[in-house]
Amino acid sequence: MNPECFDSRLTLEGLKASKLPMLRLVARPLTEQDAIVALLDRETARIDAVVARIRPAVDRLKELRTALISAAATGKIDIQKEVA
Repeated sequence: MNPECFDSRLTLEGLKASKLPMLRLVARPLTEQDAIVALLDRETARIDAVVARIRPAVDRLKELRTALISAAATGKIDIQKEVA
């Protein structure tokens, strides 16, 4: 690889672009990469499902918090009595 094809302005903590062709990159076999991708896809789908189940409850709690703050600010509830 021709070092001149790299932008000489690129640096990363002392790693100059001119040194990039000297680096040896190690990659897992494609079958292992595919297995990792499949695992991440399954876990991401599981997390998405949990978030989808919980999101309505979080939204409802936000609504209730807003209503409680509004009621306290307008004097509809006596927060001094509730605290004591």
